[in-house]
Amino acid sequence: MAKVHVTNVVVLDNPSPFLNPFQFEITFECIDDLQEDLEWKIIYVGSAESEAFDQVLDTVYVGPVPQGRHKFVFQADPPDPSKIPVADVVGVTVVLLTCSYR
Repeated sequence: MAKVHVTNVVVLDNPSPFLNPFQFEITFECIDDLQEDLEWKIIYVGSAESEAFDQVLDTVYVGPVPQGRHKFVFQADPPDPSKIPVADVVGVTVVLLTCSYR
């Protein structure tokens, strides 16, 4: 059973120019006290064809975290357009928000 439940993610400053930072207001609940940090990441997928173009925009460690509901704003610099294949600069993409424990 998961110890962390993400209950809401709000994309702030939306819509926004491409070169503005990403901002997410994240609300999560812990069902137990967590003695170790949670690792949160924002990953920009630069191409559906290869993970080689993925960019980890930022990583933040939150913890220790007591049981209960928590909220924070996670902000990261935008992706580097020079690392995105020309064919993928304009079009559909994915921004992954991950949370890991241990």
